[in-house]
Amino acid sequence: MSQTDSEVIPGLDGLRQWRQDIRDGVAPDDEQFPTDPDAEFEPEPLPDSPTLGERLLEIWRRLRTHLVLTRDDSLVIEDPAKRRGLVLETLIVLGVSLGSSAIWSVLQLIDIMTSRPLSQTTVSMNNSVTPDRPWLDLLNQLARIVLTLVPVLLALYLLALVRRPIAGPFGVMGLNSSKVFRDIALGALLAAGIGIPGLGLYALARAIGINATIAAGNLSQHWWTVPIYILLAAMNGILEEVVMVGYLFTRWTQRGLGPWPVIIISALIRGSYHLYQGFGGFIGNAVMGVIFGWIFMRTKRVLPLVIAHTILDIVSFVGYSLLVNQWAWLR
Repeated sequence: MSQTDSEVIPGLDGLRQWRQDIRDGVAPDDEQFPTDPDAEFEPEPLPDSPTLGERLLEIWRRLRTHLVLTRDDSLVIEDPAKRRGLVLETLIVLGVSLGSSAIWSVLQLIDIMTSRPLSQTTVSMNNSVTPDRPWLDLLNQLARIVLTLVPVLLALYLLALVRRPIAGPFGVMGLNSSKVFRDIALGALLAAGIGIPGLGLYALARAIGINATIAAGNLSQHWWTVPIYILLAAMNGILEEVVMVGYLFTRWTQRGLGPWPVIIISALIRGSYHLYQGFGGFIGNAVMGVIFGWIFMRTKRVLPLVIAHTILDIVSFVGYSLLVNQWAWLR
């Protein structure tokens, strides 16, 4: 027996009937297509929009997941006898480096505030020592760079020989080339993210009278001026980030301190040795210290911080020296 096409294709008869009904003007089935104009249409309710409070709470929850830092317990020295003297060691390293700078900075700020308004003060950085003898001035600048980096060598030496971390001094702070391209990218991003708002903070602090005018580049103009500015910027980046972050964070973690106490204490010290610039300099550098400390705790790499700091100072030193005569607001 041969099969009809309607038997081979299920539903074909219904389709044909539907087309015939349309031609004949027959109304469709009321159960499938209600045509009563008085019938109420009840759409599905839309979900309620979150309130402002709920949105802020969700933002805080997400932010808190990034703010929660865990201590590297593998660094902690559990035996009290073996970790004795760690705090004293860090105080000595600070005493011959940035800690002494903090004390001189506080004294300089007191001198300024007891003699003249802070807003009418210009703080000069990177000055020539013997401007009339360029060759001797160059030697003075090179000596300053080399001698300033001695505390960095001291910190690395102590980490290598005294209570040495398993990864060694370079491995524990990520001061190596294993991820150099990522470090450069992160450093450049940090420099842009901190430098641009930093200019705004500096302008605001000057406007409200809580910061001095910073003359960042005052070397005499010679063939070696820009290279020396670059070396000075690298000197600052290496000194501050290796000592204030790489070394101190390692030692204080070995002592048993948690991540956030380490970050906050280090940031306050960083801000204090910039007090010679005024309170704006303190606030800006303390905030920078918190950000850099958080980045280090998340990545365990100090090299991006060195790169970011170096870029920021190169822009400050070289930019000031090139633009001070064109932009009056820099003076």
